[in-house]
Amino acid sequence: MCDIVFVMKRDGRALNHAALTELRKRGVAAVQAGESPTSVAAALGVNLRTLFRWLASYRQGGWGKLDAHKRGGRPPKLDGRALRWIYKTVVNKTPQQLDFPFALWTAAMVQALILDRYGVRLSRSSVARLLHQLGLSAQRPLWRAYQQNPEAVRRWLAEEYPAIQQRAKREGAQIFFADEAGVRSDFHSGTTWGVRGRTPIVSSTGGRFGLNLISAVSARGELRFMITKGRVTAVVFVEFLKRLLVNAEGPVFVIADGHSTHRAKLVERFVSAQQGALALFILPPYSPELNPDEYVWNDLKTHGSGRRAITSLTQMRRMVLSHLRQLQKMPAIVRSFFHAPTTHYACA
Repeated sequence: MCDIVFVMKRDGRALNHAALTELRKRGVAAVQAGESPTSVAAALGVNLRTLFRWLASYRQGGWGKLDAHKRGGRPPKLDGRALRWIYKTVVNKTPQQLDFPFALWTAAMVQALILDRYGVRLSRSSVARLLHQLGLSAQRPLWRAYQQNPEAVRRWLAEEYPAIQQRAKREGAQIFFADEAGVRSDFHSGTTWGVRGRTPIVSSTGGRFGLNLISAVSARGELRFMITKGRVTAVVFVEFLKRLLVNAEGPVFVIADGHSTHRAKLVERFVSAQQGALALFILPPYSPELNPDEYVWNDLKTHGSGRRAITSLTQMRRMVLSHLRQLQKMPAIVRSFFHAPTTHYACA
């Protein structure tokens, strides 16, 4: 921990006002900087309950409220015990474990939590400040399916993929990660303007339309893709594999999920017929976060189709083609898909 050394438990009553004030402010500052309250309390030699009381005082009146000579005043709406419970709940539990319908700890969800538990009604901005003061920050979560087998993921990362890499190096093969996705006209990303205080509603209609796509990316920054009118069948997947083989300088290794399309007999026969020029490997079940190609669709939907007003299938196709062709010209961005926390294993 920065500039805080571990000491024995100390009695604040034995400190003069200046020393106690400094101790309080160091503790609050360390938590706000992201340090664990448990480690900060241990480092300062104070009880964890004491540290949360300091945080409650700071929340009530700012840094001046931590001055040791000041006493009295209105008690805080949320005392140290309440702040400690909020911190432990947000860090260690999900809203669904507390019978809330949503899975993420948004400011609104924490607002509802505080109201439900303590009967204290805070504004969302006040909740956001409280969480920041507890050293927490808003982050995009890493999603994992509950059906995922952790042991299968461990084997993939520690044994199976390293073996694929070694084989690719021996045979001079290039590794591609492949995936399919659909783009729909009623998907929206970002924000929309509306009357202040009245949340806009985005309605979908029965006239929605979409496209299905398949793509593959390599750690060298290459992107290949294909648009199909219908769903991605075994026939379509084989056609895409044929395209990957065109002008290939060596064998092509393709890694995809375990969808039945990829395991179809037609696909198996085609791969076998290439006599080593093509190999297909399957990711662990329910592990999309291991596939860098997922970021192609995230990029397309977040920065492309999700932010456009699309009125026809023709316009959608033109937009998708333009976006993906532009992405093909930016290999640095494609390579960045291999540097996410869950895909970094494949960047070499």
